[in-house]
Amino acid sequence: MFARALLWLKTHPISILVGSLVVVVSLIIISCGGGSTSIQSLSMGTVSVSLGDPPSCAASAGAAATAPGTFASVWITIQSVKAHISSTVDANSPGWQELAPQLNSAPIQLDLLHLAANRQCLLQQLGSASLPAGDYQQIRLILLANAATSTPPSTNACASLGNVFNCVVVVDGNVAHTLDLSSEQQTGLKIPPGQIMGGPIHVTAGQSVDLNIDFNTCASIIRQGNGDFRLKPVLTAGVVSANMTGISGRIVDSVTSKPIAGAIVTLQVADKSGIDHIAMESQTDSTGHFGFCPLATGTVFDVVVDGMTSSGTAYDATVVFNVTGGTNLDAVPLIAETAATAGASTGAGTIQGVVTAVNGTTGAKIDATVSALQTVMVSNMSHTFTVPPFQKPASLVIQVTSSTSCAMGSPTGAFCGSYSLIVPASNPNVGTISAGKITFTAPASGDVLYTVEADATNPTSDAAICSPSSQTTSKDSNGMPLKVTPGATTNSAPIDFSGCS
Repeated sequence: MFARALLWLKTHPISILVGSLVVVVSLIIISCGGGSTSIQSLSMGTVSVSLGDPPSCAASAGAAATAPGTFASVWITIQSVKAHISSTVDANSPGWQELAPQLNSAPIQLDLLHLAANRQCLLQQLGSASLPAGDYQQIRLILLANAATSTPPSTNACASLGNVFNCVVVVDGNVAHTLDLSSEQQTGLKIPPGQIMGGPIHVTAGQSVDLNIDFNTCASIIRQGNGDFRLKPVLTAGVVSANMTGISGRIVDSVTSKPIAGAIVTLQVADKSGIDHIAMESQTDSTGHFGFCPLATGTVFDVVVDGMTSSGTAYDATVVFNVTGGTNLDAVPLIAETAATAGASTGAGTIQGVVTAVNGTTGAKIDATVSALQTVMVSNMSHTFTVPPFQKPASLVIQVTSSTSCAMGSPTGAFCGSYSLIVPASNPNVGTISAGKITFTAPASGDVLYTVEADATNPTSDAAICSPSSQTTSKDSNGMPLKVTPGATTNSAPIDFSGCS
């Protein structure tokens, strides 16, 4: 045996022997208590979480209290942000990781419409945490429930309403109203994979990640029939770069080059069917400027803009395809629409329609997000995108309940909801980017055709409902193509949802 040991030493360098002994001793030390943290730390990364929101539905001076977009403040109280590597688990499953544990003992209340001055990108830093490396595919933002008995925020802007921590203030004498949370107070505001820009949140061992959550306030609040307000969250998230790279520009009149204040600017990404839907939206300031930041690293957007001036002049939709973060679009021209008759102030058109819902032969209550779509041809390929209606928000959520009577011919027992979309009555102006410059193609001549899309969700959660849960129509009430003309109203074919549980 001694001879075999000598032979092993002759054939193995002393450095290997020493290294082996060090590894063995290290493992012994770790296994003898307190050392598990050292091993674990090798597989941990750090995530810092922030919240952003372009305040696109803040009220303007003198706005009517009952009109959309008349919020002076939207106060929410955040007590947790969690992430999970699974895209399918529910809120009660194990494995959720706290991204900002500081919030558990010190909830943050903030006004979603109070973006910092000087176009600062971030609304609020929420906190940070170390968590296991991996690809996190689902995020939940948890708000402190109204009437909660847990730790309240240090100050409460909703205190005039009692034990309430989430509220809106509208321009009717700056009166606060409770913002109902439905099921979100238990399950959290869900950000599923399709709403995480750039793919899953990739946390690497020993590295730091900056995660930003964008709260689309305008599209997230429903004014119910009884006058109450309900939160229907529209959220996106993504990993952002340290330099807060964004997309910016200035919207101007194509003839006068004067800035257009209050133009609706949206960033859109394609879903699995190839249709562009709104990921973020904002409005231009008094100088026509807009800016989106921070944006998810590496994400490419289509920018869709339209608008109507305070005097009633409507502008065509303008779309610029394939815009990357860090792009300043400079001056983006909008084309004023031609009025239907001499002296008319607007060339806009209106699409009206009805959404119905049944479960068998019994009416069903649903929320339906209704959007107007247009299609253009670019390099012999068709592209369909969402056209922001001139009323806010750019995606209209209606309630389908028994309170709205159904038209003759509706499915037996159906509950109904009606919508009205004020949209451009012209074909879009199309821009493409090449070598950093935008080239615009004049709007196509001919009929102005639209498609209406409706997505059905449960009123008490963000879960899809009905089968299928998304439907479109490109026909009017007479079965003809859905054509919009200036100054006129077109009645769309009904959208009937069935199998609504």
